[in-house]
This record gives sequence, structure tokens and C-alpha cells, in this order.
Amino acid sequence: MERVEHHACFDGWQDVYQHESAVLGCTMKFGIYLPPQAQQRKVPVLYWLSGLTCTEQNFITKAAVQRYASEHGIIVVAPDTSPRGEGVADDPAYDLGQGAGFYVNATQTPWAAHYRMYDYVVQELPDMVETHFPANGDRGISGHSMGGHGALVVALRNPDRYRSVSAFSPIFAPTQGPWGQKAFEAYLGTDRETWKHYDTVDLIRAAKERVPLLVDQGLNDEFLETQLRPELLRNACDEANHPLTLNLRAGYDRSYYFIARFMGEHIAHHASALKG
Repeated sequence: MERVEHHACFDGWQDVYQHESAVLGCTMKFGIYLPPQAQQRKVPVLYWLSGLTCTEQNFITKAAVQRYASEHGIIVVAPDTSPRGEGVADDPAYDLGQGAGFYVNATQTPWAAHYRMYDYVVQELPDMVETHFPANGDRGISGHSMGGHGALVVALRNPDRYRSVSAFSPIFAPTQGPWGQKAFEAYLGTDRETWKHYDTVDLIRAAKERVPLLVDQGLNDEFLETQLRPELLRNACDEANHPLTLNLRAGYDRSYYFIARFMGEHIAHHASALKG
């Protein structure tokens, strides 16, 4: 790994590293906030997955997370949203290709050569963080929009690896919306049964463990009815008796102004689970 940014922040350090990913076959970057407590002992880690078009920079510069992570003594890791670079497949549209990895393991040409963000998030990135930084092995995961989808899917599929999960404006049921259908057909092919492995609603119906979900959704979100449809998540959780806290926030959209307003509550939620 090579550190490419280093900034003092709330008595800790906001860094950015780059490394060669064996899983993705390209150079990747991730932001990592190291709270002051990490100078004395190993602490829990919260992984953050960002949304469409984002890099590691959007969250670490706009979400106001460092203040709360410093207070609670939590490392926060924010990877890029997709593989990037020369030789990595791309598409002119904003919702496919570089910047739009959807946190799946692609099986279709040309995407399968690099687009294995699920394996990167679940295995390679935590292994690296827990080897090189003062992380104690307790993990939470969160995200926004496409990254909220990724966080929910990763936690539901790996309940033994994550003690907490939350999301802002997640794509709840990508198999039932335009964004997810376009990406899944490109990355995974036309067999819709394979899509269910990356759909929160389908995973809740089949879940054997009940990982409590915390979700915040702005009611002024322009994609609320066409892409997100939070009622699908509520109905699935009600039917499966799956614990869900779904906060519908009047007046808020899907921007980082919204995320920054409620980030403190989300970090407290994770801190309670990770340190309790």
C-alpha cells in the first residue's frame, strides 16, 4: 500500500491509500479515518460504500463522519465504487461501468475480468485493513444509494462477519427497478434467479438470521418512487418479522446535506453494536 493523503482531523487522521487489488486486477483507492483511540488500542471498523459516480472522496469530504468516529473511537473505511483504469471495461452512461460497480461479482464479458466488488468488499479490503491498521476484527457496514444496496446485501449474506448495518437512500429492490435491472443484466446476465443474490428484499425473505436494519430515506428524494420504493423493504421485513428501523425524513433529498444531518445517529447505532 501507498499512502497518498494524510490530514489531521478531529484529533485523528484522515488518510487515503492506494494498492494493487488482486481481486479486481487494478489499482484501487480507499479512504480511512483513524480516530485518536487507535493510537492506543485496536478499535472496530465501519465500512462505507458510496453511490453511483462516487469515488472514495465524496464521503470523506462531505459526510461529516470524522467528528462522530472520533467521539466513538471507530475506524471508518471508504473504498472506491468500482475498479478503474486502462483496460478496465467502461460504459458512457453514469449508471454502468466505472463508478457503478453495484457491489456484485460480475459473470459476463467484458465485466467479469475486473468487476468483483462483492469479493473486494467482503474479503480483500477487510483482510488488508485488519492486517495493516489497529482494527480489532469487529465490523459494521453502511452506505448510500447504490452503496446502501451494497451494504444491506453484504450484511444479509454475511451475518457472521458484520455486527451492524445501516443505509441512506438504498436501492432496496434492484431487481424491480431500472438502475438494478440495467446493471444486473450487464454484469450477471439474463437469468434473474442469479440476481436475487444481490437483492435486499429477496435476501430478507430467505434470511435465517435477523440482522437489525437501520435505514434513513428522504421524502424529497427525486428517485423515491421510480428507483427506491422503500415500501418494498417495509413489506418484506413485516412479512419475515425482520427487525427494521425505517426513518422517512420529510423535506430531505438524497444529497450529502441529508447524509451529514443524520450521520451522527448512524455512527451511534454502529457504536452501540460494535462496542456493546
